[in-house]
Amino acid sequence: MRILVVVDEKVVEVLFRQKFRKELKNNSLELVFAFSGQEALEFLEKNIPPKVMYIFSDINMPGMTGLDLLDIVKQRFPQIKVSMISAYGDKDNHDKAMASGAKEFFTKPINFDSLKEEVKSFLN
Repeated sequence: MRILVVVDEKVVEVLFRQKFRKELKNNSLELVFAFSGQEALEFLEKNIPPKVMYIFSDINMPGMTGLDLLDIVKQRFPQIKVSMISAYGDKDNHDKAMASGAKEFFTKPINFDSLKEEVKSFLN
């Protein structure tokens, strides 16, 4: 399964690769990273249909926000599940994300045990 992680901090890639080390090693999971909403859309549009089952996107990014990306993905690629992450666990962002079709909403620091459970539900 391929997951697209959309974050504006490149250091997060190392963290994700460490936390999903086992799944990456046994090839049950592939992580792809985009460092902006626009880069994520370009990646998705390279292959129609996109070869991504799940997107994990930060909300607060320069340029296109994660909420903007969520709206576009849900319109163009409704089969892709999207979960959002925010440093701000505020009700406004949560409600906007869920109303726009987000599967889940995570707050920073990321609880990788919860995230792994979410990912495992797609692998089964």
